[in-house]
Amino acid sequence: MRSFFKAGSVVLFQGDSVTDCGRDRTQREGLGNGYPLKIADIWRTLFGEGVTFLNRGVSGDTTEMMLARYEEDVRALQPDFISILIGINDTWRRYDSDRITPVEAFEKNYRGFLSRIRRDQPEAKIFMMEPFLLPSDPNKSVFREDLDPKLCCVRKLAEEFADYFLPLDGLLNAKAITGEGGAAAISADGVHPLSFGHSLIAEAWLKELGIL
Repeated sequence: MRSFFKAGSVVLFQGDSVTDCGRDRTQREGLGNGYPLKIADIWRTLFGEGVTFLNRGVSGDTTEMMLARYEEDVRALQPDFISILIGINDTWRRYDSDRITPVEAFEKNYRGFLSRIRRDQPEAKIFMMEPFLLPSDPNKSVFREDLDPKLCCVRKLAEEFADYFLPLDGLLNAKAITGEGGAAAISADGVHPLSFGHSLIAEAWLKELGIL
């Protein structure tokens, strides 16, 4: 176990609804009710105050939307550490809105976001998590044809840009197979984690950094 973060560090969570998880936009340091809050609470319980945790995840965001928010929701905050979980909406919008994001456009958006971080904040550490889909909702099984190529893209970008990487799709699906309650205990709709699902993400995140 180690504190990992230095006193005065700013840790930023970026992504979509899985990260957003009902955060209060009126509160600068509102963390929502998901894995960012669990991570911050565990860290503070172990090590006290001294690190600022910020959540700027936005429900419904795609990689294009996250990139458009870069100046206000990343660069202006000057994070020392940025955790990113994005991508499922780039797939989902194909099936509920007929808005297709080809994998080439997905890579261009995500690469643009990561490149800006490296350009503007070269000392910041980047923690990437791959998007995931659990088999809780059989109607979403078709998502795999669109999502899987994007997962390969995220892994390629992580090899190039990430200091830390969490293969969430594999980790959560493995837990769905071996854990009590199966996939439905982690996420009722296969995309949005329940409290237990957020706990699994937080635990894996903290273990990846050696904090747990």
